[in-house]
Amino acid sequence: MGGKSATKAAYFDKLKSLLDEYKTVFIVGVDNVSSQQMHEIRISLRGEGVVLMGKNTMVRRALKGFINDNPEYERLLPHVKGNVGFIFTNGDLKATKEKILANRVAAPARAGAIAPSDVWIPAGNTGMEPGKTSFFQALGVPTKIARGTIEITTDLKLVEANTKVGPSETTLLNLLNISPFTYGMTIQQVYDEGQIFSSSVLDIEESQLLDAFGSAIKAITAISLAANYPTLPSVVHSLVNGYKKVLAVAIETEISWPEIEDLKDRIANPDAYASSAPAAAAGGGAPAAAAAEAAPAEEEEESDDDMGFGLFD
Repeated sequence: MGGKSATKAAYFDKLKSLLDEYKTVFIVGVDNVSSQQMHEIRISLRGEGVVLMGKNTMVRRALKGFINDNPEYERLLPHVKGNVGFIFTNGDLKATKEKILANRVAAPARAGAIAPSDVWIPAGNTGMEPGKTSFFQALGVPTKIARGTIEITTDLKLVEANTKVGPSETTLLNLLNISPFTYGMTIQQVYDEGQIFSSSVLDIEESQLLDAFGSAIKAITAISLAANYPTLPSVVHSLVNGYKKVLAVAIETEISWPEIEDLKDRIANPDAYASSAPAAAAGGGAPAAAAAEAAPAEEEEESDDDMGFGLFD
């Protein structure tokens, strides 16, 4: 009994020291993860993170003991369920996530396992003797005999995603040497400085954040202007709109100041400020008009050649 108590105390101390040392914890699922994969993940995270496994009951008991001093640890408790572990890190979260998910291995189908994705049987020659045709027929796999071997004629979805793999499907996949699934660590949640969030948050690009921020600023500005309620994003627009109103009043009245005189003069004497470009455009239109007038004359000359008669009239 003393040995077990010492082991638990040592585990509690290690968990507490890791929580104090690292600001981020990846809660990872380790279903179907082999010991070799665990070893390789530990190596890839060396110097950047620490992997800690443990029984859920012991982890929950330890966390409950830490809550008095660190209430934020309570957010971890609902996620300590199933076959999970912890990866502690202070490094770049995206880089750590990539290393966690990178180590995946192909695995054969197992009877009773839940298929994580659709399983397809590709068309082609199986190399099997015709005596096993009945086995394919029992599973509804379209086949024919070609050159003394069984050939699958069309692609076939053998197992639907999120359904159990049956023993017959398992046998067929093994006969065809198809390993349809890949297994590795999965990230269930991320705990960062007291906050819990999905790992999908780490996939958000900076450009997406800027677009969302820009859209929010535009919405705030529009609402502020419509409600006539000044906010920081709308102040500039309010000043510009106010200045436009002042200009409109000054133009319609005798109110004047040095900066408005030029605008009033432009409105009163538009010809004096006319650009030379429109004049050039107007001048260039004369040859075009002349060409347009000449075109009908040419057509008339062509019509006069045959005098209205056909070649054999």
